[in-house]
Formats: sequence, structure tokens, C-alpha cells
Amino acid sequence: MSETKSAPWYKDGLSFECTGCGKCCSGCPGYVWIDEAEMLEMAQFLKLSLKDFKMKYVRQIGRRFSLKELPGRDYSCVFLNGKQCDIYSVRPKQCRTYPFWPKILKSESTWEGEAGSCEGISKEAPVVPLEEIEKKSGL
Repeated sequence: MSETKSAPWYKDGLSFECTGCGKCCSGCPGYVWIDEAEMLEMAQFLKLSLKDFKMKYVRQIGRRFSLKELPGRDYSCVFLNGKQCDIYSVRPKQCRTYPFWPKILKSESTWEGEAGSCEGISKEAPVVPLEEIEKKSGL
């Protein structure tokens, strides 16, 4: 007997549209995890060597790498300029997939809880279809 995957609670999609508020890029300490390929892409975009990019914008946490936060600026990502991302076209996967992270999609209550931090999660926003959510979330 084959095991069938049950439909997630968000099978009809979720209302979300990024407003560009920048709140997901600041506000509390955290990590924006990046890998070598992402660092290389960002370095090339900024016309820097990988070594210079890492020295200026990256911190190592154990064996992993994260973008730095700006000191004294509400823990803003080093690339947040006002409310805009200076590297938006090459931003890390973690940024491209927000808010469709598995921990946020865990339940309707975790999704609704995230709406307190993300003004793009709104009943007035366009519905993002299940297929797109699953593609971004990796679920």
C-alpha cells in the first residue's frame, strides 16, 4: 500500500505580497546563512574578490557562514540600505524564500504569528499558490 501525502493546511495558497518594508532584514539578532556559491555570486555582483567580500560582509559561525549585521542599527543586515536591499537581485536563498520557511508553515497559528512581524502576510495580499509555496519552502 502506497503512502499518500496529506494536503497541507495551506493547500489553497496563502495571502502574501512583499511590501518592501525591510522588517525581515532588521529588528532582532539572527543569521542569514549563505554558502560558497551565494558568496561568490554576491562578490561578483559587487565587483569584489571572494576574499574581500568575506572579510567585509561575512562572519563565520562554527562551520557555517552568515552575513554580518550592522552594529548599532537594530541588527540590520549589512546590505539593508534604508528599506531596500543593496544586493536584492542576488540575495541569499534564505531571503528569497521568506516567509515560506518550514518553521513558519508548520501551522496556521505559526503563519498568523509571523504576520505580526511581516506586513506582507495579509488577507488583502494576492494568494500565492501551493505549488509556488512548496517550491520556495522545499517541502
